[in-house]
Amino acid sequence: MPRRRARRALASARMLDQVVAEQLPLVARLPEDSRHRAADFLAELVLLSQAYRHHAAGWISRRELEERGSHAVSRIAVIRRRSSLSSAQFTERD
Repeated sequence: MPRRRARRALASARMLDQVVAEQLPLVARLPEDSRHRAADFLAELVLLSQAYRHHAAGWISRRELEERGSHAVSRIAVIRRRSSLSSAQFTERD
C-alpha cells in the first residue's frame, strides 16, 4: 500500500481515537440506560479505528475497510433507532 494511503488511514484512526477519548469522560456522567447506548456507540468507533489501523498495516484491503465502515454505520443506526424507540415509549407512558 502506498505510504500516503497508510498515513491517511492512520490519521483517520487517530481522529476516531480522539473523538472517543473526548467523549469517554462524559459517558460516565450519563444515566445508566444512556450510558450503555453511548458506550455501544463509542465501541463502534473504536472498532472502526482498529479497521483503519489494520488497513494502514496492509492486513485488510480497501474493500474490507469499506465493509467494516458500512457495518459500523449500520450498527450506529441501530443504536440510534433503539434510543429513539426507548424515548418514544417513555413519552407514551406519561
